[in-house]
Amino acid sequence: MFAKLLASQLSRAGIHYGWVMVALAFMSALCSSAATTLLGVLIVPITAEFGWTRGDVSAGIAAMFILIACVAPFAGALLLRYGLMRIVATSCSFAMIGLLLLTGAKAPWQLIAPTGILIGTAAGLVGLTLNATVASRWFVARRGLVVGILTAAFAAGQLTFLPLAAWLATNYGWRTAVLPALIGSGCCAVAFVLFGRNWPSDLNLAPYGQSQIVPPPLTSTAGAISVSFSTLREASAFPIFWVLAGTFFICGFSSSGIVQQHFIPFCADNNIGAVTAASYLGLMGMFNFAGTIVSGWLSDRVDNRALLLIYYALRGLSLIWLPFSDLSVVALSVWAIFFGLDYVATVPPTVRLAAQHFGSAKGPILFGWIFAAHQLGSAVAAYGSGVTRDSVLTYLPAFLAAGLACLIAASLFAAITLRRPPAAGARLREAKASRPLPVVRVYGNGRSQSHAEGGMNERQHE
Repeated sequence: MFAKLLASQLSRAGIHYGWVMVALAFMSALCSSAATTLLGVLIVPITAEFGWTRGDVSAGIAAMFILIACVAPFAGALLLRYGLMRIVATSCSFAMIGLLLLTGAKAPWQLIAPTGILIGTAAGLVGLTLNATVASRWFVARRGLVVGILTAAFAAGQLTFLPLAAWLATNYGWRTAVLPALIGSGCCAVAFVLFGRNWPSDLNLAPYGQSQIVPPPLTSTAGAISVSFSTLREASAFPIFWVLAGTFFICGFSSSGIVQQHFIPFCADNNIGAVTAASYLGLMGMFNFAGTIVSGWLSDRVDNRALLLIYYALRGLSLIWLPFSDLSVVALSVWAIFFGLDYVATVPPTVRLAAQHFGSAKGPILFGWIFAAHQLGSAVAAYGSGVTRDSVLTYLPAFLAAGLACLIAASLFAAITLRRPPAAGARLREAKASRPLPVVRVYGNGRSQSHAEGGMNERQHE
């Protein structure tokens, strides 16, 4: 009821309801980012209170990323089958319970249950897959820009929550630092239930940039798991899928795995306080916000593979430079600005490439698998960086490994940019190996018709 009333008011003002869905997804991504980055702020105070190693706390972080990787491949199918409101509300509930349990942890293994299982599952249910789903369902025009805006929400989460969490942890104890993410998750769940809708046709609207109302798939004869795996089987025949998944592994390895979780402990090793270090992350998040939106705008206009080549190359160079800098205010500020512009700028062109090659229905499902690779990379970096730091008392090997991995990713996109591969649809017809996924669609006259969506969607939405 609330959504229909709001849609009616916005329609009279010439505003498409898709932008409301963008705002809701932005809020969800912001709160999810706040919950998943929280332990990066708490590593130092937790280890100081309990005498644990950084590897002990990093194990909980790694478990969280692994859970995200396990859930993310099915998030697109779950969103398709059960709807956005139910999945987002479930995600927020898991996050709130996990944050509350985190404050009661007394042993390292107890971090795994609240952080790894609950917060990891919560983030995996939405994550970047929700962004890709909202952009694909509600927008035909401006899709790259929308993905850029929603991806920038993760930067906004850092900008809004991390400095505040660090200040709370420093002045009132680390357990109080969970409050901003906890309250935000509750507000997000309520807003999505009241104003969220699954498809534009639920409000008798066409997607933004299109005049025809598109009937949504109401249900599927296959479950979410089988849909996800069957879509993966189709995509696995195409090298572009493996390039996107492999480079997104490196993206997670070089961003959320090491910088998001270990930048504050890295600064602590160099006598830089937690609040100051979190402020650098906030500065990084501010420029990341701008850089990701610009990346979304560019992905509508520039070859996405060339963009990814540039992004990974610049990120690699910045990670290699950081530990050799003098770590002064100027050096860290310059690095935060430079790295922030690039931090998650890789997401819009990656999402767009997935949609271009595999269609608006299956693209988000496949992006769930690609996002899973990202989270596995994050898990490897989060745990490996903590263990390496405990062993050699420096983060230098971890930053060098992340930087070199980014240069490898850049070289992969250099190779495929020089030789443009044939369209996914053409290769699919040549392979003749696609397995149709039966769905049921409901049309405006109330009739339902079963048909098979064979293979990957060959339409490219520019």
